[in-house]
Parts: sequence; C-alpha cells; structure tokens
Amino acid sequence: MGTTPPPVFEVILPMTDSALSMDRIYRYYRDFVAGKQNKTFANGGATIAEWIGEFHPSKINVIPLFETMEHMLGAHDVVREYLKDKDLEHQRVFLARSDPAMNYGQVSAVLLNKIALQRLYRLSQEIGVKLYPIVGVGSAPFRGNMRPDNVDDMIHEYPSTHTFTIQSAFKYDNPPQQVQEAIRRLRDRETGIPPQVDEERCLQVIERYSAEYARQVETLALLINHLARYVPNRRKRKLHIGLFGYSRNMGKTTLPRAIKFTAALYSIGLPPELLGLSALTREDIQFVNEAYVNFEEDLRDAVRYLNLDTGLVPEELARKVKECPGIVPLDEEHKEITSRIAALVKENTIEGLSESVLRAASLRRFLG
Repeated sequence: MGTTPPPVFEVILPMTDSALSMDRIYRYYRDFVAGKQNKTFANGGATIAEWIGEFHPSKINVIPLFETMEHMLGAHDVVREYLKDKDLEHQRVFLARSDPAMNYGQVSAVLLNKIALQRLYRLSQEIGVKLYPIVGVGSAPFRGNMRPDNVDDMIHEYPSTHTFTIQSAFKYDNPPQQVQEAIRRLRDRETGIPPQVDEERCLQVIERYSAEYARQVETLALLINHLARYVPNRRKRKLHIGLFGYSRNMGKTTLPRAIKFTAALYSIGLPPELLGLSALTREDIQFVNEAYVNFEEDLRDAVRYLNLDTGLVPEELARKVKECPGIVPLDEEHKEITSRIAALVKENTIEGLSESVLRAASLRRFLG
C-alpha cells in the first residue's frame, strides 16, 4: 500500500516582490511548523510528533505569484535568489495575466508574460533547475481568452507554460463533454520552449500603449464604478491593498477588481481589449502581431460585442476605437442588451440593470 500524499504540500504567495518573502515562508514552515515535531515536553519526555502525530511534508514548496510589471520583469532574478541555497529539482512560478491586463492593458499583459516566460526559461537553462510556469487566465479575451474551444490557441501562445488556471466560466458555461476534452488536451500536451521576443521592442510598445490605455480608462472610471455595483459577486475576497489591480487608483478614482471592471465595460458595449490600441503605429501592430500570436483572433472575439451607439463612450474615445483594426461588430442580440443597459444608466434607473448585465454575460459565456 502506497504512502498517502500530504493534503498540503505547496502554497502560493500573492504579490511576490522578493526572494526574502518566499524564503521566510519556506523556513517558517520547515523550522517552526514541521521542524518542532521532534521537540520534547519538559514534564513528560514525549515529543510533539509522538503526542499529536508526525508533520508531513517536512518542507513546503512556495510558489511565487508575480502580478505587477516591475515584479513580472524581475521574476527570474527573484527565483534565482530564492533557489541559490536550496537543493530543489524543480520550482513552480505563477505569472498573472488578468490583473496586468487591467493595470496596463491587454497587449501589455501578453508582452509582459512573453518576456517573463523567456527570462524564466533562460534561468532554468542557466541553473539546471526545472521551472514550471503557471499562467493565470480567464475566459474573457481581456483576461486571457481561455475557453474549451480554443485551448490549442493558448498552447500555441504560451508553449512553455506548464499549467493554465481554469476559472468558473470555462467549467460552467460550456458543455461538460467539451470541457472534459479541453482539460484532457491540456493535460496530455508536452511543455515546450517559449518563442523568442525582442524584449527592448516589447518594452517600448508597452510604455506608449499602457500610458494611452490608462488615460482612456480614467475617462471611463466613474461609469465603470457605477456599473460595477450591479455586476454580481462571484466570490468574496479581501482586497490586497497596494496592488493597482486589486484596489486600483487612477488619479483620485479607485476602480473595482478585474472581473467587475471587465464586465462593466462589456456591459456598455466597450470591450476593454480595444482601449489603448490607438497609441500603436502600423509598425507597432505588425510587431505585436508577430509577438502576440493570437492578437487578431482575440480582437475579433472581443469586437463582436462592441456597441458605440450607446452615447456613454466619450466622443474622442469612440473615434479612437473606430480607428482600431478589424472593427466589425457581429452580435446584434448583445448590442441590443447593451443599448438597454445604457438607457437604464442614462435614466438613473436600477430596476432590471443587474438582470441585463447577467443576460449580456450569458450571451458572451463569461461575466468578466
């Protein structure tokens, strides 16, 4: 009979910013949790392990989650520092996809992941420790566009990613057989090598694009916050104060979490994937198309839900969105619902607003 594996053998550290923060968790568990099991009681001679049982595992794996631009770009240095005094054969590394999109725009989020994955692969080759990247993706194009019908696109986009997160829309808004087949496809594949990207060129694009994205979001902040109140809560989470994407501040305005942020913009017919694109030149778009494999497909998936006839999008922003490539809205039923939502917002009427937001989400097969 085989040994039963321990129920907990690894933990994820959100908002990782240093090797020290990882090391403290690793050593705390090793030295002060499992490490104390052999200490004896003064009055009885029994050890803690003899009294309440042995502690397993003796060590715990710490998975860093990198969520901001600064820390994603420095993820390889943090991992190198953390591993230098440990005899580990492998290490998992978690890269955010959703919150970087909210913080810096969709194109930036993809390019940041590309750079981080490339640097982590080089580090693995350098130090001889296998690194197994995790990328946290959602079902909306803005948050990763991970759906049961396009897992091959995700594998092609991030071939060196060992694990993709699966969120609720993937599991519950699609036929069970299709979901099961998609999971099988993800589990059966072999982890590959990251495609090479020009890091300097990526960073140049990110700088200009993310600045324009932030300006456009700020013009919509009050509207986003208003609509976010009527987006249903999928889960309760304590805010990680200090991270832009969790309690996000733009000027004097605080924005909601990524799911509600995305849902609010889709609900007024303005897919957030289109924000910031007006900052890209023709040469930039050509470069992005090469580095971001599914760029055009993701835009097509998003733009089908565009509705610039609501009167809620500022005129200058609407003009810039219309200049984006491939603007051909397709879903008339979704457009009708977003027009209804816009009418309710203009009338300052809340009756039926949440129901309309949910109906639009049901058509998209994702909330945000």
